[in-house]
Amino acid sequence: MKLNMSVSKIAEITHAQLITNNAQEQVASFVTDSRVIAAGDAFLALKGKNHDAREFIPQALAQGANVILAEKGFNVPAAPNASFILVDDSLKALQQLARYHRLHHTLKVAAITGSNGKSTTKQMLRAICAVAGETIANMGNFNNQFGVPFSLLEIQPKHKFGIFELGASHIGDIQETASLAVPDVAVITNISAAHLEFFHDLETVFKTKMEIAACLNSGGTLVYNADDAMLSRLKTQYKGKSISFGFDPAADLRLLPTEKFSFIYKGEAHVFDLHFENHNKFNAAAATAAAIALGIFMDDIRKGLSTFTPMPMRMEHLKKGNTTFILDCYNANPASMKNALEILGRKEQKPLIAVLGDMKELGDTSKDYHRLVARQLLDNHINYAFLAGPEMKYAYDILKTDSEIKVFYGETPSQWTAQLAALTQQGGTCLIKASRSMNFENIFKEI
Repeated sequence: MKLNMSVSKIAEITHAQLITNNAQEQVASFVTDSRVIAAGDAFLALKGKNHDAREFIPQALAQGANVILAEKGFNVPAAPNASFILVDDSLKALQQLARYHRLHHTLKVAAITGSNGKSTTKQMLRAICAVAGETIANMGNFNNQFGVPFSLLEIQPKHKFGIFELGASHIGDIQETASLAVPDVAVITNISAAHLEFFHDLETVFKTKMEIAACLNSGGTLVYNADDAMLSRLKTQYKGKSISFGFDPAADLRLLPTEKFSFIYKGEAHVFDLHFENHNKFNAAAATAAAIALGIFMDDIRKGLSTFTPMPMRMEHLKKGNTTFILDCYNANPASMKNALEILGRKEQKPLIAVLGDMKELGDTSKDYHRLVARQLLDNHINYAFLAGPEMKYAYDILKTDSEIKVFYGETPSQWTAQLAALTQQGGTCLIKASRSMNFENIFKEI
């Protein structure tokens, strides 16, 4: 965090009540963990649903904190050497500071959302932008209403580009974070069944992801997937600046069905000496289109994509003994599950083994989507399936009488880990995939 603001300026931005004997006292950054407070630090006492950091204000003061930002409603202690910035809502105050900080820097910002592929697209675009100038991006799960503002507050004058992934599990989530990032380029990778427990239907997912377009900076560009059934309507409905991508002949950046990553943009064909699975061709196309919208030259795009390395636990290929493992344990939803099983089905190193756990947050649709996994396992000619979790039992109930696939089921992986370990010692290709909360990466460590 690189604020370098006076307490009076922070109070002005956050519409706060200021109690201080030194209105020009400077705040370089805020610390949110009272356990690591040092003399001269500023303490941000965030109040959430299950946690109220205001109870640690005495501890922060005792350790030498000289500025406290907190919600009103507590007895301000007598501390003449400390400044108190008292706000109505601590999260909103953090977000107001983040938006102000972003808008007072000259970097170009790209924000990325979508049901699948947004983290990989972010990493690809970050690699491209890093060739063209100093680039900042949010880390892993810093993509929500707390993580995005903290990430924006890391912006420094040296940064030329900012790449921020925005997640959502409820309607309004993208509006909340995108309005802080104020992107010059907004990317929507796709719309699919994710978090349906909260969204209920794909139309609501679409509306939520489209909140990003309303937050574009003046003259900003929307980048979207022309092959996506929901997003394709933007070709006629969206009136702002846009670049579409995909295999669709009408896409602005049209992917070509070649082994190497290749596409046509504005009548010119480009062939990069890069090999991606089909889903990563879409991610690379999204990153390329966003980079074009940011004004980055094609040679830098090519160089940047060549430096991209997949993120851990996202279709990560690892070798253990004679078996190739595809570790995809960061997340799971129906679209990413289908894609992963299709990739496994194309592998030549047999037998093909699928180790699958529950796809979370699907609400009333969960039963149907997990039953569909059984059909996808059969369609892709998977030889062995190891299933765990209460939702995956729906797939098991369909498969247990089918002779085409050998299937194992347990409420937890421990019920079949020994059989999986014995099987994978013989070789083959093994996909391990589940929602993050299932912690399926531990299976790879144990076998």
